Amino acid sequence: MRPDTTTGFITLDGVSVRRDGRDILNEVTVTLDAPRIAVIGANGSGKSTFARLLNGLVTPTAGRVSVHGLDVHRETREVRRRVGFVFTDPQSQILMPTPAEDLALSIRGASRGEADARVREVLAEHGLQDHADVPASALSGGQKQMLALASVLVTRPSLIVADEPTTLLDLRNARRIGDLLLAQEAQVVIVTHDLDLAARCDHAVFFEEGRLAVSGEPAEIVAAYRRSCA
Repeated sequence: MRPDTTTGFITLDGVSVRRDGRDILNEVTVTLDAPRIAVIGANGSGKSTFARLLNGLVTPTAGRVSVHGLDVHRETREVRRRVGFVFTDPQSQILMPTPAEDLALSIRGASRGEADARVREVLAEHGLQDHADVPASALSGGQKQMLALASVLVTRPSLIVADEPTTLLDLRNARRIGDLLLAQEAQVVIVTHDLDLAARCDHAVFFEEGRLAVSGEPAEIVAAYRRSCA
């Protein structure tokens, strides 16, 4: 079941982000409620900053960010409980020595029995059961990204934000991660350079030089981005 549109709104109202005297984002106003949202644009266009606004990793210089009815600035703790963030490089996300320990860390508030059962379930679901207790550093690139994503999914977030999750992967693993993200019941925001993946989403937004250039049906937005690169 997809998120209810009454609670699945992502809203930015006049949001700007300025850093070191430079505008990273400039007066972005948009409301998004599609189940699967692609965020595209050139490097340095502001799309990753947009993604980080959604769980409070970046604070706006001006304007307001609301996610599923929560003010991200005022209710950051609750927002981070509901919003899972997947980084480009899984090394930034894997904190514990083994996959089992890393997943257990994500649900550390659960009882020991519940946590153990949930960890085993998630490892098996994502093909990592045979690697539960091996060093995370020994995993392949695809396995590391799967573990990073699994550490978010195990918390059962209502919104998943993935910042270029397939950039460091080969074609097969990129497709696997993309398929997994698009199959989630949670609302999903994917920052990506993979235009085929973007086209499979329900909605797309295109950032250009810190501004939201256009937002709408993915095929049209991808076409607009291609024209801008011509």
